[in-house]
Amino acid sequence: MSAIRTTLVTGGNSGIGEALAKRLVEKGQRVVSVGLEKPTWTHDLLAAYCADLTSIEETRAIAQAICRDHTIDRLVHNAGIILPNLLQNAKPEDILTLAQLHLGAPMQLTQAAMEGMRTRRFGRVVFVSSRAAMGAATRSAYSATKAGVHGMARTWALELAASGITVNVVAPGPILTDNFWGVVPKDSEQQERMARNVPVGRLGSREDVAHAIEFFLDERSDFVTGQVLYVCGGTSLVGLGP
Repeated sequence: MSAIRTTLVTGGNSGIGEALAKRLVEKGQRVVSVGLEKPTWTHDLLAAYCADLTSIEETRAIAQAICRDHTIDRLVHNAGIILPNLLQNAKPEDILTLAQLHLGAPMQLTQAAMEGMRTRRFGRVVFVSSRAAMGAATRSAYSATKAGVHGMARTWALELAASGITVNVVAPGPILTDNFWGVVPKDSEQQERMARNVPVGRLGSREDVAHAIEFFLDERSDFVTGQVLYVCGGTSLVGLGP
C-alpha cells in the first residue's frame, strides 16, 4: 500500500487540477489546493488556499503559509493561463505575466517545499506544460513560457536527483477544460474540426491528464526524472491542422 502523502496542486479548483485533486483524495491522499478561488467541493483530506500566483509577493507569502501548515511531499504546478494574440497584437507584458505564473510561481513553491523533501529524501515535482511548447499560432507568450518549463524541469531534475526528488513534465494537447473553451467556442464547428485532426480521433479529457500526472507522482516512479510526457492524442507528431 502506498504511503499517505500530501500533494500541493496549483489550480486545484478547476479543470485538470480539480480532476487530479479528486482522484488523489478518493485514494486516501491529502491534497492542498491553491488558486484564485477555492474548490467548490470539500473533503476531509482537502485543504484550500487562495492566491494570485502571477504576483511574486502573494506567491511568496502563500508558499510560506502552506509549508508552515503542511508537510508537502509532492507538488503539481497546474495553474496556467493562455493570453492568446497574433504577433502584431502581442504584448511584452504578457510574457512577464506568464513567466511568473508558469516559471516563477513553481520556483517559489518548490523552494519553500524542497527542504522538507530533502530531509525525508522523497519528493515529486510535476509541471503541467502544453503541446503548444512546440509552437502554436497566437501563443507567443504561452508557448515561450511553457517551453521554458521544460528546460527548468530538466535542470531541477539534475540538481535534485541525489535527494530523492524527481521532476517531470506532462504536456497536454487539446483538453476539454474552461481554458480550452475560453479560446475555442464550446461544441462549435471549430471544436469538432480540431477533434477530427487529432490522430486518435477525439479531444482529451481532464482525466486523461490526471492519470499521467499520477504516474509521475507514484513512489514507484523514482527512476523517471527530467522527462516530458505528451498527453496529446498524437498531436505532438502532426500538429492540429488548419
